[in-house]
This record gives sequence, C-alpha cells and structure tokens, in this order.
Amino acid sequence: MGTEKVHLTGDKETLLATLYGRAVHSRTEDPVLRDPLAERAVERIDYDFSKLKMRATDALSVAIRAKTFDNLTAAHLARDPDTTVIHLACGLDTRVYRLDPPGTVRWFDVDYPDIINLRERLFPPRPGYTMIGLPATDPRWPEWVPPDRPVLVVAEGLTMYLTTEEVHALLRRITDRFPSGEIMFDALSSLAVKLSRFQPAIRATGATLRWGLDDPAEPTADNPRLHLADELFFSDVPEVERFPAGYRAALAVMNRFYFLRKVGRILHYRF
Repeated sequence: MGTEKVHLTGDKETLLATLYGRAVHSRTEDPVLRDPLAERAVERIDYDFSKLKMRATDALSVAIRAKTFDNLTAAHLARDPDTTVIHLACGLDTRVYRLDPPGTVRWFDVDYPDIINLRERLFPPRPGYTMIGLPATDPRWPEWVPPDRPVLVVAEGLTMYLTTEEVHALLRRITDRFPSGEIMFDALSSLAVKLSRFQPAIRATGATLRWGLDDPAEPTADNPRLHLADELFFSDVPEVERFPAGYRAALAVMNRFYFLRKVGRILHYRF
C-alpha cells in the first residue's frame, strides 16, 4: 500500500488531529482505546502531523471522547441489534471496525466526498457498511438511508463547527426522515467555543468553532419531536483518572460549577 497525500484545510483538517490523537494514544503501553487502524492510517498519510503539537494529554482527551462514544454506541446496539447507525461527519474515525457490530446492524458513515474517497483507500470494506459522500449538512444524505428501522445517529466533533441554524436544520432533517430513534452528539458551551482559539489543533489548522450550547433544552424547543434523554459530562467519565494529578485537580474544581462542567459533554436525545 502506498502513501496517501492529503490536502485538507480549516475545519476538515481537524479530522487529522483526532486521527493522530487516537493513533498516538493507541501506541501507549496501556491505552484507553486501542485503534490499530488509526495507527496504520497515520503511517500511510503524507502529512506533517508535528504541526498539530499533540501532547500526551491531548491524545488522551481524544481517546477518552472516542471511547465514550464507543461505549454509548455499543450499549445501544446491545439493547437493539437491529438498529441503523448513522455516523455523521465520520472523518477518519474507525468506530465501525472497533465495535465490529453484528450483521443485523446497518451502518452508514457520512462525510464529504474527498473524505469518503480517502476512507476507501485507507480502510477495508465490510458487510452491512455503507459510506455516503455528502457533508452532514447536505439535505440529500438521508435519502440514502432506508427509513424502515429506528436509527442511532452519532455525531462526534461535528456540531461545534456548524451554525445554530445548521444544527437545527440537521436535527429536523433527521426527525422528519426517520420514524424514531436516538441522536448523540458532543456539544461545547459558548465559553468553550470562545476559548477554542487557544487549542493547538485549532490554531494549527485555522478551523473555526461556531456553535456553543449552554442549555441542552434549546434543540427541543426548536424541534418538538426531540426529547432530552441524558447529559453526560466528560469530567465524569471514569477514564479521566488517567490524567495527571494537576489535570484531575482542575477537573475537580470544574465539577463544582455547572457553567464549567458543561464546557464539554455528550447530549443524548430521543424522538
């Protein structure tokens, strides 16, 4: 297999940061998340990953977020093995391979055509797995997914790059197309969006974060079919014990104040 050249900028380029974070952490002695496909992809991609200035704690953060989504998705599939999974803005994530769902599951990964083309060169095909080369904000992608089953829509690292109008339109598109299902996505608070310009990967890629969500009930006000099922704070997941003592102390302080706890969380809706 040869080297894959990539020419990504701005928001798209951040998918290389999450890929690299998973690969770097996967190579550690006792990783939270083992991701050999990410390791091999990084070896094949012709890109200066050093520009991302990925620290060990940054890679751990990326791995913890991915592992948390993995756990939530796996729990859902254990309850309903006939689910249709839709992974929006999949980037170069390897969740479908990490979870290896049973043949009863239909899995769709959705992203820009050039990202899907890159995925096809890096990752192998598998039964029950379809890639859709359209951005998550394109109104046409739902037409590729049969509406005959409940769906689980997973959007990791997407919503903060959209505008409020784009997020609401995306959620309406999902609830209009499918009869029932669940939607899980991570959301940043407005404070976190403002502070994002100091993140090394954001500065290196020139990406722009746009949507900050302070009240998880906001999407339900715009879309009456949606109901908030859960709000999971990243500072509460058990894997944060892997961080250095100083980092854990800062998280303990954050947990005392809701406006700080909500800096990063996963929101879970049903419809």
